Amino acid sequence: MSDLMTPSPRKGKITALCLALLLATGISPVANAALPGNPQDSVRSFYDTLLTTMKDGPKLGQSGRYSRLVSVVGRLFDVPLMARLAIGPSCATLSPAQQQQVTETFGHYISATYADRFDSYSGEQLQVTGQQPSGAEIIVQTKIIKSKGDPVSLNYRMRENAGSWQIADVYLDGTISQLATQRSEFHSIVQHEGVDGLIKALDHKVDVLTRNVAKES
Repeated sequence: MSDLMTPSPRKGKITALCLALLLATGISPVANAALPGNPQDSVRSFYDTLLTTMKDGPKLGQSGRYSRLVSVVGRLFDVPLMARLAIGPSCATLSPAQQQQVTETFGHYISATYADRFDSYSGEQLQVTGQQPSGAEIIVQTKIIKSKGDPVSLNYRMRENAGSWQIADVYLDGTISQLATQRSEFHSIVQHEGVDGLIKALDHKVDVLTRNVAKES
């Protein structure tokens, strides 16, 4: 099995956020009333949960942080769209069952990655600083201000979905599309091992990140 997405060098744990930017029975789309109607409010809602999870991080442990984040990520991220974009043209060749399975697995990976990267709190501030239009979408600009070191820019591409705003991509350092990075990595696995190989690789990575198996050296 391919070694899925070796993390890039970190600027601390937060800046190396390798979001594998979820659908499972427990994180299916919810009624519009349950989702924020403003793009900045959607990101603030996510950050509120992320911050409390960081503060409770050591007590919750890896699997506890994952469990707390998974439903929130499922509500506030447009995971079906993100999964299709990350996989690329190969997604069109998948059966409905395969599409659902890879989306579920992809979603679990997002949540597990956040649980691993944002594992504790040491005075960080998660700030929404503004927004700008991008065609029919909105870019919400944020900064993660650490107790030491330079602020980190994380921008979110927001897409309106049935009257609610959901995250459709994340830009590391404000400019690096996570989906574009993942598309290259996923394509290589699908080419060599097929979609089942990708699902297996993602499942394994989730197990590693939630400490269900030993982390590779």
